[in-house]
Amino acid sequence: MKRVFILWVLLFASHALAQTYPSRPVKLIVPFPAGSATDQVARLTGAQLQEALGQPFIVENKAGAQGSIAAAEVARATPDGLTLMVTTNTPQAANVSLFKKLNYDPVKDFAPIARLGTTSFMLMVRPDFSAKNLKEFLTHVRANAGKLSAGYGSSGSQVSLAMLKSMGRLDVVEVPYKGIPQTITDTMGGSLAFTFVDLGNALAQARGGKLRGLAVTSSKRTPLAPDVPALAEELRSYELIAWFGLVAPAKTPNDVVQKLHEATVKGLAKAEVKEKFAAIGTDVALLNPAQFSKFIESEIAHWAKLVKLAGIQPE
Repeated sequence: MKRVFILWVLLFASHALAQTYPSRPVKLIVPFPAGSATDQVARLTGAQLQEALGQPFIVENKAGAQGSIAAAEVARATPDGLTLMVTTNTPQAANVSLFKKLNYDPVKDFAPIARLGTTSFMLMVRPDFSAKNLKEFLTHVRANAGKLSAGYGSSGSQVSLAMLKSMGRLDVVEVPYKGIPQTITDTMGGSLAFTFVDLGNALAQARGGKLRGLAVTSSKRTPLAPDVPALAEELRSYELIAWFGLVAPAKTPNDVVQKLHEATVKGLAKAEVKEKFAAIGTDVALLNPAQFSKFIESEIAHWAKLVKLAGIQPE
């Protein structure tokens, strides 16, 4: 009888929390720097949640260690729905294979709310780079074995680079960064020969004439940049897709998770919001909590294969 009473109290408390949620501003942790694709997705998503739920959704950037610093913080947060993370394939899947040890569990320590969207990367160089197309680029890099450097700031860009080296038989010096915006700056400045940039930032850099795109990591050309070839056109079977999602700490009440999911779906279904996502190179691709949970588990296995194919040794 006592156990039934306790269960009833817990269920009532959970339902009551969901009814009043959110009662205070919500922290939206982003595991990469301001200006990154994840940051842009978080701000768009947060604006929709704020409009739907009537409380501020405040973006906080906690970059470092391929998103592991932010992920560990959110994993330890109180599971009341007031601390969330806009995550990606990096902290939620790839890091399992990129690091020998993680101070969080990407499956057990989180409650998936929704997958938000998918994107790809673009191989970019300075406008005055001697190679004018992908074929010339591969020839140029091979002719300068060990002399050129390339930067990465996420698992997507890291694996993209490693796969390029492996499949293209290239000898390039790899330089790690806390985020992709810094690799853009150093490529523009000339200290890096090239880098892989998330599609949203890549399109902005190309439009501004700051960097030039040579290829995309999707299996086919993207309608957002139809003149830029896919790497697969020269390196058969090359493909890499990244994604964004919304998660909470494990044990966050199901009613709160569902309330957040419904608000997310409603917000991202708007035509103008989809257009804003497209403008940052991201396709809205929603999954519900159960689907997203299974997707994360499958992605851990998928990225393990990509990391192995790329020849990356865990740190």
